[in-house]
Amino acid sequence: MKALVFHGSGKSAWEDVADPGIQDATDAIVRVDAVMICGTDLHILKGDLPEVRPGTVLGHEAVGEVVEVGSDVRMVRPGDRVLVSCITACGRCRYCREGSYGQCRAGGGWILGHLIDGTQAEYVRVPHADLSTYALRGAVDSKDAVLLADIFPTAYEVGVLNGRVRPADTVVVVGAGPIGLAAIATARFYTPERIIAVDLAPARLDAAKRLGADAVASAGDEAEQLVADLTEGLGADVVIEAVGVSASFEACTRMVRPGGHVANVGVHGKPATLHLEDLWIKNVTITTGLVDTYSTPTLLRMMAAGQLPTSSLVTHTFPMDAMEEAYEVFARAADTGALKVVLGGPQHDALTIRTP
Repeated sequence: MKALVFHGSGKSAWEDVADPGIQDATDAIVRVDAVMICGTDLHILKGDLPEVRPGTVLGHEAVGEVVEVGSDVRMVRPGDRVLVSCITACGRCRYCREGSYGQCRAGGGWILGHLIDGTQAEYVRVPHADLSTYALRGAVDSKDAVLLADIFPTAYEVGVLNGRVRPADTVVVVGAGPIGLAAIATARFYTPERIIAVDLAPARLDAAKRLGADAVASAGDEAEQLVADLTEGLGADVVIEAVGVSASFEACTRMVRPGGHVANVGVHGKPATLHLEDLWIKNVTITTGLVDTYSTPTLLRMMAAGQLPTSSLVTHTFPMDAMEEAYEVFARAADTGALKVVLGGPQHDALTIRTP
């Protein structure tokens, strides 16, 4: 089959690799219909995650059709159309039993495209398939569903829920890329008084306004002054960091009010300074986290009900064999206006629904 293979910092190629096969009784093999490129994939290519070994197939989010299952798989079977989660969960270890699937200690967590071959391929092996795939019921467009493999659960869980967004809050989202935009969309579930989006790219700020941001600002002094002005100098109740660089994290800690929350979502490849000399007295809560995807079933129901603006985040589509071109477009988002790039993604107008 063809797959996008990582060959070390700055190097990757769409090339022939061996077809995946069942290795454990809990595995499923999925033929990939639609896949996305994540900002984390760009971090890998830049060398920010040295644990990713050369020769690894990248990607951790997909929609596809199950073509083979191991003998212990019970929840899906060949012919099922499924969402492949970015997080793999054994369901038995201490963390999985607590719902912290991202920290699975039995061959799970974030492993696809990280520790094992991932989804940017024609076929993918999914370990622990019963808890790591979700059957797609009804007529769901693959390019919409694939956004629930990572982007929306991450923004919602690590940003909005960890940040404890509440009614009448002032929420600042720093970084209006896909994660930041999904955070804006899901923060609105809790009727904050205002949402302020911060980014350097005017096109992304425009997208933030379309998705519900009440005010926008360019990153830097302008943003910090706007937050101060709108909150009478108090600061924001919740600040969500969705960039992954030290300057944006440090800006978040300056914009949060005493007693507020900073929810870090961004993937940081370099150290950031934690200014405890300023923060120790302010009762600020700072959270970090890898998504657990416990919210995926809820988000799938909301998508089916038309309550998630999934389609508006997809700006570019490509055939699977244009993977390298798609990476180039996504990596140059400031020039191309790319938000989310989908490869594949056929439309499904009908689906046979089976019962267990």
